Amino acid sequence: MANIKSAIKRVDVNNKKRAQNQSVKSEMRTQIKQVESFIEANDVENAKSALKLTIKKIDKAVQKGLIHKNNGDRQKARLSRKVNNLA
Repeated sequence: MANIKSAIKRVDVNNKKRAQNQSVKSEMRTQIKQVESFIEANDVENAKSALKLTIKKIDKAVQKGLIHKNNGDRQKARLSRKVNNLA
């Protein structure tokens, strides 16, 4: 454990930021799974509406630096392709 006052503060800040980042990442993953479940159920309308929200969540994670830009682009492309093939 840190002894210096500023180091103790940094540990607190890092833990708070880590918790916030984990929640954003978790929300993104949950949204991706939801779109995939709509795709498996052949529910075109719900899949399309969920895809819009999912793309927002992925873009937000990329913007915050939680995932790499190429990773976000790849996930969006895969989901979009699946939804478009469904329609």
